[in-house]
Amino acid sequence: MSSRKRGSSVATAKFLIGMPVRHRLYGFRGIIFDVDPTFGNTEEWYQSIPQEVRPRKDQPFYHLFAVNPDQSPYIAYVSEQNLVDDGDEPPIFHPAIDDYFEGMENGRFLARDKVN
Repeated sequence: MSSRKRGSSVATAKFLIGMPVRHRLYGFRGIIFDVDPTFGNTEEWYQSIPQEVRPRKDQPFYHLFAVNPDQSPYIAYVSEQNLVDDGDEPPIFHPAIDDYFEGMENGRFLARDKVN
């Protein structure tokens, strides 16, 4: 569960970069590679989500290297309320993982050092 600091409108992210997660409603899996403290996509994208499952904007949103059940890779943008930990499942294979991460520790991918 996200925690909020008193007087703050930005939630603390529950999930960390490199963590494997699963979408709570649709079941696809992914590895977190970036986090927005609140919704940061377009209004058009947001409105395209059916209203009955549309998430709140005032929570962290995660960028995922995602895979469908047939293992087709893509990039997903998911609200915190729709993610659950997926650490005990088989590994996720996405072609971009090696560009962002190196190795694993305690069930989480380790971010590569960025060279500027």
